[in-house]
Amino acid sequence: MKYTITVEEHTAELDNGTTYDFWTFGGTVPGPMLRVMVGDTVELTLVNPESNKNSHNIDLHAVNGPGGGAAVTKVSPGESKTITFKALNTGAYVYHCAFSPPMRHVAQGMYGAIMVEPVGGLPKVDREFYVMQGEWYTGGVMGNQGHQFFNGAKALAELPEYYTFNGNVNALTQLYPLEAKVGESVRIFFGVGGPNIGGNFHIIGEIFDKVYTGSPDTYIANEETWFVPPGSVSVFEMSLDEPGTYLLVDHALYRVLKGAAGVLNVTGEWDPDVYMPEVE
Repeated sequence: MKYTITVEEHTAELDNGTTYDFWTFGGTVPGPMLRVMVGDTVELTLVNPESNKNSHNIDLHAVNGPGGGAAVTKVSPGESKTITFKALNTGAYVYHCAFSPPMRHVAQGMYGAIMVEPVGGLPKVDREFYVMQGEWYTGGVMGNQGHQFFNGAKALAELPEYYTFNGNVNALTQLYPLEAKVGESVRIFFGVGGPNIGGNFHIIGEIFDKVYTGSPDTYIANEETWFVPPGSVSVFEMSLDEPGTYLLVDHALYRVLKGAAGVLNVTGEWDPDVYMPEVE
């Protein structure tokens, strides 16, 4: 299995009318989701174009070795490095930049997920979604228009102005809401990049059939809300019984007002034996 990830430093929208300088794996927050099978030998190349201003590396929590690969993947602008590792442990894991200071690189958006699947792969579901939460420390307050710069004092105090799912306040509400149908099975890979604060993942109106952090064999059944610490990924599986709009939230609910929200739109027919939307 071979992967090439190119680091991109660019300015993009964080909220309506608010921009931020993102450092990214592959141009997006989160970076691309990597999927391998346990026992695979993985070759990963990290590319840092000359157009970037900063050095970077990659630490994969799925890698067994010092620094998770970070020690041997330092790339200055114009360089590339390749590492090879064997995926030894099934589960979903974070990867992130660990170049000094690593917390700053994560705060700029440099994180993603790698799924090490069991032999034969994960059981088939109808739809899969990839969501990662992060927090953002800007010089201005939430809602300030124009360009915002990173504020280190707020980051040290763990006082973010924004929380996002997938790098934009509107990513999963207005821009790219999740879509599914009644009767379908759904798997959500939900991680937290951080750098400081975990997420309390909940979907209003649904119960997760299975949740696991680490091995799929050690899942928890019938879970409502699940804490995902910074630097971790959990997997959530559920079946959809009724149509409607379901909200994805961090159940530390004031964070919803700072952007930690998404939408799952489900189409199909009502099943009155499960839920009756109107009583005459």
